[in-house]
Amino acid sequence: MPPTVTVLMTTYHGTSVADFERSVDSVVGQTRPPEEFLVVVDGPVPDALDAAIGRAQEAHPALRVERLPRNVGSGLASARGLELATQDFVARHDSDDVSLPTRLERQLERVEAHGLDLVGSSMLEFRGDPEHVLGLRAVPTSHAAIVRRLPMNNPVNNPTSVFRRELALGVGGYADLRYMQDYDLFARMLAAGARAENLDEPLVLFNAGDEMISRRGGWRMLRHEWAIQRRLREAGVIGTPRLALNLVLRGAFRLVPGRLLGPVYALLFRRRASEVGA
Repeated sequence: MPPTVTVLMTTYHGTSVADFERSVDSVVGQTRPPEEFLVVVDGPVPDALDAAIGRAQEAHPALRVERLPRNVGSGLASARGLELATQDFVARHDSDDVSLPTRLERQLERVEAHGLDLVGSSMLEFRGDPEHVLGLRAVPTSHAAIVRRLPMNNPVNNPTSVFRRELALGVGGYADLRYMQDYDLFARMLAAGARAENLDEPLVLFNAGDEMISRRGGWRMLRHEWAIQRRLREAGVIGTPRLALNLVLRGAFRLVPGRLLGPVYALLFRRRASEVGA
């Protein structure tokens, strides 16, 4: 039978109503609609966002809402969503991003054709308005290239990911991590034998505003970097020498001064908008 899918979105008090509504519209407008659309509300939200969530729930029968009594962070909110999802696959979708109309159709076709457990895609990054494209965040496409990239950084763009729910739960699901919980989950899935590919075409518009950039830097991120590197070692993805090298290289990026973090991020991870399609 063809695979079924739950779209899993988490949202919290910092999500704007406009972003949330635009994001929901992109899910319900898919050429291949999901069997289930699950929104986990991570703690109390402003009245305006709460009303927008209610309107979306009334308008779209496939949309379910799970409200958490307090803000627990993306890791635990995602873990709750993974537990509640009922379909074969889970498609992640951030509440300020936009999935292009054929995203689920293209990814589920690839899952079925190649027997995959995890599939992502490249994505276009924008700031403020989806029309303001900054560039392309590309990823390795083949399973072998994904495995080669894994010890260095996350080889799957999380906002584009579609993965087999049973396997994700089998390796422990999302951990209680404030950051990089997706990297941790995909690493454990791949270490357990998951078959993965990425589509070379951008299927998601990712909101890469100043807040996203600022979250990636600063001394506080060194503690989170240490946590993910230890977990990668525990999963057998890296050894101690690679852990030490990653802490030096990735730690140096975390400590780039704030005014330079955006340009350095763009240099390392993003193809410019003028190069997209070239």
